Amino acid sequence: MSLALVQSRALLGLAAPAVTVEVHLANGLPSFTLVGLAEVEVKEARERVRAALQNAGLEFPNNKKITVNLAPADLPKDSGRFDLPIALGILAASGQIEAARLAGWEFAGELSLSGQLRPVRGALATSLALRRQGEPARLVLPPESAEEAALVPGIEVYSARHLLDVVRQLLPTSDASTPTDATDHWQRVPASAPQEPPAGPDLADVKGQGAARRALEIAAAGGHGLLLVGPPGAGKSMLAERFAGLLPAMDVEQALESAAIASLAGRFTPAQWMQRPTAHPHHTSSAVALVGGGSPPRPGEISIAHEGVLFLDEFPEFARSALEALREPLETGRITIARATQRAEFPARFQLIAAMNPCPCGFAGSPQRPCRCTPEQIARYQGKLSGPLLDRIDLHVEVPALPAAELLQHGGGESSSTVRARVAQARERALARQGHANHQLQGQRLDTHLALAPAASHFLQAAATRLGWSARATHRTLRVARTIADLAGSPTTETVHVAEAVQYRRVLRGA
Repeated sequence: MSLALVQSRALLGLAAPAVTVEVHLANGLPSFTLVGLAEVEVKEARERVRAALQNAGLEFPNNKKITVNLAPADLPKDSGRFDLPIALGILAASGQIEAARLAGWEFAGELSLSGQLRPVRGALATSLALRRQGEPARLVLPPESAEEAALVPGIEVYSARHLLDVVRQLLPTSDASTPTDATDHWQRVPASAPQEPPAGPDLADVKGQGAARRALEIAAAGGHGLLLVGPPGAGKSMLAERFAGLLPAMDVEQALESAAIASLAGRFTPAQWMQRPTAHPHHTSSAVALVGGGSPPRPGEISIAHEGVLFLDEFPEFARSALEALREPLETGRITIARATQRAEFPARFQLIAAMNPCPCGFAGSPQRPCRCTPEQIARYQGKLSGPLLDRIDLHVEVPALPAAELLQHGGGESSSTVRARVAQARERALARQGHANHQLQGQRLDTHLALAPAASHFLQAAATRLGWSARATHRTLRVARTIADLAGSPTTETVHVAEAVQYRRVLRGA
């Protein structure tokens, strides 16, 4: 047979559209042509496949005109994931394996020149897309990638270490469901059972900082963003690093989506399974690094932090364009990256934890060291953060530096597990009441589920008028107050809850 069809998949955001690898052998001037909107690394598969077939002891049809088409032709393809299906297509078209046995299978894997299979990025995203589409196909991947893909329940995944391991299963006398011999590296990868994520840094390590600890608990309970303002060495980074440990455990669907994005970025390891991610980009990161981009589009830090924490230290030092790019995903929980030839959408439901100094020298308002900055310098420094961006951060908290005597004498506070239990209870109350966390309340749903007491309403109106808040800032204060009420187990939002929420928006000017 001179024509063979092999199924594989491309990557486009979290989607994995099907790709049919069509291989045709014909008489004529010997050549190897690859078409179908392939990127450079895909076109280089010609040399990898040729060497892998020859070094594995298989026949490469050097005397034929080889045409490989990656269909559909208008779908961009990248990476070396198509090496294995191209090699199998050539073998099937030249009659070395049975082409009919390729039906019902999908293949992905990069080939080394010796025929070894190397892992590909996005294996978990591919498996997740297969499950969502209800596809019955069986997936063949390199071992490391197969371990990722097997995390998705209900997907039949097989691993192979070498091209020959796959070829043996496609011979007429073999049964692909079981290894052909005891030394074969072909095997079905069992589904992985959910595991308890490893414990991270404990909040009990933090001494003092009762207001900041309380703000962390409120932020975790309601899904709110948090801005920590304080002098250098006050413990802002230490607090932020422990925030992920306060969040409720992820369910399997959340863990799959979070891990699939990490797999797309090439950052996933099985040890991270069921663990809330924490992305900590440097303040020199560009807008593309934060929100994603490139061609083909790849996820940025905000998507890698999906269902977890995005920690931005030295907040005002980020480029203005990078910070302003956060405004839309903070509201919608998604980011859409549009390019001339394609469009990709990535989820970005992250919790923003930002940290900054109050002024360029860092000691404005500190009782321990004098500030060297002029009022103009302080205003210019804080002015790097736009009002619309600050409006979207629910909690603004001051983190003062502790005196050395108090720091050495003060014992540790509550552990992360204790705080996490209260956070989980508050989240459960919100989910039972409205089906989602409080930070997503808006419009009529906010009015319906807030249960605001009349006295609390009058108090908030007076505070918002006096402080000159925008409508967004006022509504976000109401959401924080609802979270405080949930932590207290109160069915209604009282004045005491609103009063505490108001205190968390008065650290910076214009906030």
